[in-house]
Amino acid sequence: MKKNSIWKDAFKTLSKDKWAMISLGIVLIYSLIALLSATGLIAADWAQEVGTSNLPPSAEHFFGTDIFGRSVLTKVIRGTQVAMSVGLATSLIAIPIGVILGALAGYFGGWVDDIITWLYTTFSSIPNIMLLISITMILGKGLFAIYVALGATSWVTLCRLIRGEVMKHKEREYVQAATAIGGGHMRKLFLHILPNVSHIVIINTSLQFQIAIKSEVILSYLGLGVQGEPSWGTMIDDAKLELARGVWWQLAGATIAMFLVVLAFNLLGDALRDALDPKLKGK
Repeated sequence: MKKNSIWKDAFKTLSKDKWAMISLGIVLIYSLIALLSATGLIAADWAQEVGTSNLPPSAEHFFGTDIFGRSVLTKVIRGTQVAMSVGLATSLIAIPIGVILGALAGYFGGWVDDIITWLYTTFSSIPNIMLLISITMILGKGLFAIYVALGATSWVTLCRLIRGEVMKHKEREYVQAATAIGGGHMRKLFLHILPNVSHIVIINTSLQFQIAIKSEVILSYLGLGVQGEPSWGTMIDDAKLELARGVWWQLAGATIAMFLVVLAFNLLGDALRDALDPKLKGK
C-alpha cells in the first residue's frame, strides 16, 4: 500500500469518528480565539473595569466580574491565548529534540544509544513537577521560563518512542535498498525512516499540547508562571480566596475552559492513534 493511501485511509477513519471531529472543532475554535487575542482583536482590554466588584454571571457579563470589576470572560479568553501559546511553544522545542535524539539513538546504536538512553533515563527519573519548578526558579518567573522549562522536559516520551521505531525500521527492506544504491546514513534516516514514523510525532503532538496546558496552569497557580496578565492558573489561584464569599464564577470560568480543551486534545489524540496506528486500536 502506498504511503499516500495510508494517510488517506487514516483521514477517512478520523472523519467518521464523531467525537474526533467535535474535538478537532473545539481545538480549532480555541486556536482561533488565541490568535484573535494575540493580535489584539479581542480581549485587548482585559484589565478594564466593566462593572462593580464580583458581579455574578448575567446576560451582560456572561462569567460575571472579578474583585476589581474586570470581565471574567475576557480574562478567560486572554488565558486561552496563554494556554495555547504554551502548548505551541513547548511542542516546537520538545518535538525536534525528541525526534532527533531518538532517531540518532535508534539508528546508530552503540555508544550513541548509550549516551542518549542515559540522558532521557536521567530526566525521567526526576519527578517532573520538581524539575519544572527548579528550571522556572533558575530562569525566573514568566511565560518565557515556562516555554523553556516545559520544552526542555517534555521530549523524553517522544525520544523513547522514536528510538524504538527507528530500531525496527532500520533493518527493513526499503532501508537496505537505499543502502544498496549508495544512500548515506543521514539520507536513509531523514528521508526514508523518519517519514515512516511521522504518525508517532503527530499523535505525540496532540497529547503534548494538553500536558503543557495543565503544567502551565499548575506553575501559574504556584506563582511561578505568567506574570502581569491573566492565565487559567492565576485565575484559579485568585478564586481560592473568593470561594469563602460565595464568588465561584472565576473558578468556574477557568476550570470549564481548561476542561474542554484538555478533553478535546485527549479524545483527538486517541482518535489519531487509532487512525494512524491501527495495531494499537482498542488498547
